[in-house]
Amino acid sequence: MNTVRTSAEESTGARKVAVVTGAGSGIGRAVAVELLTAGWSVALAGRRPEPLAETAAAAPAGGGSALTVRADVSRPEDVAALFGAVRDRFGRLDLLFNNAGTFGPGGVPVEDLPYEAWQHVVDTNLNGAFLCAQAAYRQMKEQDPRGGRIINNGSISAHTPRPHSVAYTATKHALTGLTKSLSLDGRRYGIAVGQIDIGNAATDMTVGMQTGALQANGETAPEPVMDVADVARTVRHMAQLPLEANVQFATVMATAMPYVGRG
Repeated sequence: MNTVRTSAEESTGARKVAVVTGAGSGIGRAVAVELLTAGWSVALAGRRPEPLAETAAAAPAGGGSALTVRADVSRPEDVAALFGAVRDRFGRLDLLFNNAGTFGPGGVPVEDLPYEAWQHVVDTNLNGAFLCAQAAYRQMKEQDPRGGRIINNGSISAHTPRPHSVAYTATKHALTGLTKSLSLDGRRYGIAVGQIDIGNAATDMTVGMQTGALQANGETAPEPVMDVADVARTVRHMAQLPLEANVQFATVMATAMPYVGRG
């Protein structure tokens, strides 16, 4: 664990504090940089320290403070250490962006998917999201002033699957149930919980879509993508609402991607 870009003598009392998981690349990096630019103090969590340091360095000078924490969200001990580090460094927690996830083996039919691959996707996408939400919930419930916000990164696949995506799709459907349950249970403690479902944001994970993605009819066709910065701005909007207001579900997608009418 190491601290990056902290201001000496800075008082974090006036700053909002966020945890972003999967912050070393893609959507997580874009959201972390957006929050840092807006003056948030942000804990950047991920499995590899080097990409986390790159994310911290990508934020402009004069923004918020970044704390990088190596953490595998599927490991309870790592999650406990992550939120302990945030509490020790910043004293409170206002936002968890539950973003860490994996698609798993691409293009593998259900009958050929190894159990180990299924388990890895479930451990990361679902169990990891639960562990982080649980840790955030505990801290938000006990801190003073009480409350905070959790935003889960769902997916278009939380609504409609792609071909050969059984593990990813199942976990993203389950994440919607997690969001609803957490949202209900958090009401009495001032904890607002919402979900952003993202389709075809331009990241390393979606680079192949522009050249050709498998469609429901068996054909391969290129798909449009959108700037990941538009996702980051949407998350920031959700995050900056007062706790009396909540975006329960938001869908942000490339306008012309095959979603409405998919399949």
